[in-house]
Amino acid sequence: MVWRSPSRARRRAVAALRMLAALFLAGGIYTLVSPGAQANAPGTLSAAAQEGRALYETSCISCHGDNGQGVQDRGPSLIGVGSASVEFQVETGRMPASRQEAQIDRKPPMFDRDQARQLGQYIQELGGGPQVPFQGDKMTAEADIAHGGKLFRVNCSSCHAFSAGGGALSSGKFAPTLEPSTDRQLYAAMLTGPQNMPVFGDNQLSPQDKYDIIAYVQNLKSDTDPGGWGLGRFGPVTEGVAIFLFGMVVLVFAALWIAGKS
Repeated sequence: MVWRSPSRARRRAVAALRMLAALFLAGGIYTLVSPGAQANAPGTLSAAAQEGRALYETSCISCHGDNGQGVQDRGPSLIGVGSASVEFQVETGRMPASRQEAQIDRKPPMFDRDQARQLGQYIQELGGGPQVPFQGDKMTAEADIAHGGKLFRVNCSSCHAFSAGGGALSSGKFAPTLEPSTDRQLYAAMLTGPQNMPVFGDNQLSPQDKYDIIAYVQNLKSDTDPGGWGLGRFGPVTEGVAIFLFGMVVLVFAALWIAGKS
């Protein structure tokens, strides 16, 4: 019996079938793991998410689309942004936005806290994403304020200033003041990086680190400067200017006094 090698056409057909099988397999895996494929059907949503869907369809759907997939030139996709981002944007009044712009400032919110969380739960169940792990509103019961201050000065003060009062950035943008922010809003901002802010994932700042930073920021609101004049809490620059001006005045008067005596 003489063995014959497969023909070239047969080998090409087998190779093409293998390629198609590999493509189907890759597509199936992507479908299973991609955020867009995790969207739940309306009938499987929780009660809170169903309430959020009703709010979404009256106030958000025109910009973000029927299933949160976004609308070109009107609003980005919300698949994968998570409830943390929605809570922050809605509770601070940045969303719904009247128009797209480089930076959306904080304003009185259209929805209350419960409605914001319902919207967040709907987006969470629709496409997943980051969530605030703490269910309550106060996160600083066991926080280390001193450690939070150290982390804040290293990671946050360059934009928000040492006093958390905000500061100017490039291209006309700015870092907002943190004075009106709640614990959950601060945590959500660190977790999601809204607008110009970088994202601080748990591999950069652990949940406990975030609690410590929140405790430090909230403590700034009640700190009454027991050491004296706070100089606006802008850090060493204003202190240096104040010392320079005071020192120059002292030197001038000292020179005049010496000249008068001589």
